[in-house]
Amino acid sequence: MAEQIGLRERKRRRTRQTLIHTGLRLFAERGYDQTTVADICAAAELSPATFYKHFPAKEDIVFADYPERIDAIRALTSAPRPGESLESLLRRAFAVALEPGRWSIDPDEDLIVIRTHLIFAVPALRAIALRWLFDVQHEWAKALREAFPELDDITAHALIGAMVGALASAGRAAIENGRHGAALVEDITRALDVAMAGLPRHPTPRQAGATP
Repeated sequence: MAEQIGLRERKRRRTRQTLIHTGLRLFAERGYDQTTVADICAAAELSPATFYKHFPAKEDIVFADYPERIDAIRALTSAPRPGESLESLLRRAFAVALEPGRWSIDPDEDLIVIRTHLIFAVPALRAIALRWLFDVQHEWAKALREAFPELDDITAHALIGAMVGALASAGRAAIENGRHGAALVEDITRALDVAMAGLPRHPTPRQAGATP
């Protein structure tokens, strides 16, 4: 039974990846507004019913990896290791977002470049991206403040805003400069290092079992 579940899950992931890759490449080739769900299904040789099992709408292909990345960073941000510093926790959390082989859209894939161009070219996608950006910063800042009670709200939100802003802005600049793959990840990592320079050095993490 476990083997059957494993096979089913692998098939589900392959189908999802096929839809993501096919959809993003069609958006790049034909234009986002000109590409329909039917077009994606035809190119992927999958039925519309299969598409809607994985994605509510075509825009969800563009942001396919957002929920899983958001959940992973929030989980790490809210659970520092015993005695872990603020800098160490944030480095560990944001390093996860750049791990290859873990996400629906890897940070070193050319699909990241395609997605970035789409988000800045299509107003509807830009609006969705901004909503994600504002919401996740609020979530992560709350998690960080719970993990480090010495931080006040303004400091926690400023720290997370600096990290997220560095990742988003530097990532766009790197792509516009023709950087991709490992070079893109390198540039984003360097930008996060710059953002880290202003971190407070001595907040104490909440002890395990302590009430937030």
